[in-house]
Amino acid sequence: MDSALSDPHNGSAEAGGAANGTTRPPSTPEGIALAYGSLLLMALLPIFFGALRSVRCARGKNASDMPETITSRDAARFPIIASCTLLGLYLFFKIFSQEYINLLLSMYFFVLGILALSHTISPFMNKFFPANFPNRQYQLLFTQGSGENKEEIINYEFDAKDLVCLGLSSIVGVWYLLRKHWIANNLFGLAFSLNGVELLHLNNVSTGCILLGGLFIYDVFWVFGTNVMVTVAKSFEAPIKLVFPQDLLEKGLEADNFAMLGLGDIVIPGIFIALLLRFDISLKKNTHTYFYTSFAAYIFGLGLTIFIMHIFKHAQPALLYLVPACIGFPVLVALAKGEVTEMFSYESSAEILPHTPRLTHFPTVSGSPASLADSMQQKLAGPRRRRPQNPSAIYEESNPKDAAAVTEGSKEGTEASASKGLEKKEK
Repeated sequence: MDSALSDPHNGSAEAGGAANGTTRPPSTPEGIALAYGSLLLMALLPIFFGALRSVRCARGKNASDMPETITSRDAARFPIIASCTLLGLYLFFKIFSQEYINLLLSMYFFVLGILALSHTISPFMNKFFPANFPNRQYQLLFTQGSGENKEEIINYEFDAKDLVCLGLSSIVGVWYLLRKHWIANNLFGLAFSLNGVELLHLNNVSTGCILLGGLFIYDVFWVFGTNVMVTVAKSFEAPIKLVFPQDLLEKGLEADNFAMLGLGDIVIPGIFIALLLRFDISLKKNTHTYFYTSFAAYIFGLGLTIFIMHIFKHAQPALLYLVPACIGFPVLVALAKGEVTEMFSYESSAEILPHTPRLTHFPTVSGSPASLADSMQQKLAGPRRRRPQNPSAIYEESNPKDAAAVTEGSKEGTEASASKGLEKKEK
């Protein structure tokens, strides 16, 4: 997992030298500012919209869009798995030919990118389809075994609108596969980031702190302690990072002197920010205090990363600045509001968000509306057995003779009190 913000000056010297050994001319201040600002904006978009979509995802009933919940055990193991993966990729690039590895990875991310981009643009594209669009339903089902031992491997439901989105995404995929253009790379990278924030859910704040704390150490070690992460990031030709050229003003869309931001610096803080949005909703106060606080903390942390990188001219582990900001700011707000206990006791995976009625049984109805209405009226008009609601009614059912005596006594008392009231009125 790449999660470092690379120094564009070092990056241009190491990865961008001309074939004859000459170095590129230094980037202009305007080009650097444009690259930094664009990376910041591109990082904010999937976090903001992915967090909003994570709420709808938690409320949804579609099994194919159900989120994947990260537990504390998963969070503790994730930095170890990420370290092994990163080191394995580094060794592969050192031992085997970089061209063949990138070819295999390009085909893999070509398929994943098309699916991710299709899922991303689907809600927006639905607004452009006409009402009479023939939206047929399809299902892709792969099973293993037979009879009682049959096991589902793939069960994907989609419709004609999804096929249109898939076709449009395939155009971007072919563009990326043939040209490796930075715009196609960013489209896939943004789709991966948004899907990650939407579909990966932390079950509570403590798990988020464990995950961010572990990756904080991971990021610092692999960026400052070794050259592994920076080497993999520059050798890995796959949309696992967002890039933006600093020489765009000079070379246009064919620019090739890039600043880059790893998707890990977007997705990891993003799923924590999305968790705080769901926590805001669970408080039922019609405010998004913790979401906006953590979102502002992310802007501050990433801006600080860019500033430090520009000053020291060296690649920076962005999580070194993002983790303290994204955890510290919301916790300080919770301390000020006296809601620390509520924050750390909130369980996202065990809660159905408010205003979300869910059906557990789907009745089967048949017939015309008139026949259904007549049957409902007959049921309402028919005799109904009343359930006893108080102890006296229960006593009447179990002791009918004594209850009759009590009833007669109560009637006599009622008649006596009524006669007394009439006498008072006549006087």
